[in-house]
Amino acid sequence: MSPASVRDLLEQRQIALYFLAVLLGGTVAALVTGTASWDVVINPALGLMLFVTFLQIPLAELGQAFRRVRFLAALLVTNFVAVPALVALLLPFAPADGMIRLGILMVLLCPCIDWVVTFAQMGRADAALLLASTPVLLAVQMVMLPLWLHLFLGEGVSRLVQAGPFLQAFVWLIVIPLCLAWLVQFWAQRASTGERVASGLGLLPVPVTALVLFIVIAAMVPHLGHETAVVLHVVPVYAAFALLAPFLGWGISKLFRLEAPAGRALAFSGATRNSLVVLPLALAVPGAAPLLPAVIVTQTLVELASELLFIRVMPRLGASRS
Repeated sequence: MSPASVRDLLEQRQIALYFLAVLLGGTVAALVTGTASWDVVINPALGLMLFVTFLQIPLAELGQAFRRVRFLAALLVTNFVAVPALVALLLPFAPADGMIRLGILMVLLCPCIDWVVTFAQMGRADAALLLASTPVLLAVQMVMLPLWLHLFLGEGVSRLVQAGPFLQAFVWLIVIPLCLAWLVQFWAQRASTGERVASGLGLLPVPVTALVLFIVIAAMVPHLGHETAVVLHVVPVYAAFALLAPFLGWGISKLFRLEAPAGRALAFSGATRNSLVVLPLALAVPGAAPLLPAVIVTQTLVELASELLFIRVMPRLGASRS
């Protein structure tokens, strides 16, 4: 089979492969002790996933994408006005425990800067626009998260948020994979060997994404520990968010008169949260474990299930206009 045929076959079977990866990850977490220590592999795996995803995006167009001021404005309104309003409406349905609410707020108020690009690419959204916007999303959430926590929970809680994990994630998950992808694209344009390497790497997005899902599930499930009751109480909040946030983003895209692929990107961004970056913040909070990590990990699991649905449903949004 040609590389193009293999890639098409993988894309046609991607949903089944992702579900299989999730099931295998859960099974391994249940049968093997110590998979929680695999969390050190999550960021390298995410970096690899984003590298092969960035290779599928014409990086030379990023400068043009960054000049899309209307999209950027819609993105900021979605993530830092509309989503906090939605969270404010959902928060009363969460348990009153302050630590539980802290976890919900930390994860739902921070838009994703990493695998949202991968899922947007799979969902026929304009992933280049999202990629170009990641520095802005990162900077604004670093400023806004303490302000939102202060508004929702008081000044003492807002001081728990530090900038370090955000900056570290941006360097390792965005800057380094992006530079490597640009080098491979540059090589592919100038040498047949580089073109063959780029073509071979083009087969990896689906398998590597499945690998990331497996690692995340296997590493995160043990963090839930004995907090089953808490998980059962926060799942409805996360499920409601996953159901409503994409349509919130899509509706705002229509208000800003964005094209369908850009609107899908907005829907993905509104629904996808920065849980894997926020988790180190949670682990650093004194007395937070295991409750606070469990609350955040639960959102990760709900989001993964939702993303598998999104990449099938999102391409239908505005399909006639595309």
